[in-house]
Amino acid sequence: MPDKDHEYPDPRTEDIMAGDRRISRPDSSLPDWYISDATYRPIPIAWFAGALILQVIAMPAIYFLMLGFNGLFTIAVAGLVSAVIGFLTWERGMSEAALGWRIATATMLATVFALVLLATLPRL
Repeated sequence: MPDKDHEYPDPRTEDIMAGDRRISRPDSSLPDWYISDATYRPIPIAWFAGALILQVIAMPAIYFLMLGFNGLFTIAVAGLVSAVIGFLTWERGMSEAALGWRIATATMLATVFALVLLATLPRL
C-alpha cells in the first residue's frame, strides 16, 4: 500500500518524470528520447501547393465564366485573383520561406495567369 507522502502519478493520465527527463508519456508510454514532442511546422511546399491548386482551379473558372465579356475585363479579374492568391500565400508564411520557394511561387502564379492572358488575347 503506497504512502500518502509518496503518491505516484497515474501513467494513464500524467507524464512520468525522472528529474527533468520524461520517462513515460500517457499517450504512448514511450520515453521522451524515443518519441519527442512534435509541433506543427508549416512548410513552403504546402503553401506552394495550396496556391497552385487554387490558381489552377480559379483561372479556368474565371476564363469560362467571362467568355461573354470584353477580354480586358477578363484579364483584369484574372490578374486581381492571381494577386489575391499571391498575397494570401505570402501572408500564410511564404514571405519567410527560402528564396527558391518564393521565386517558384511567383513564377507559377505568373505562368498560370499568362495562360489566361494568351487565351483571352483574341477577344480584345
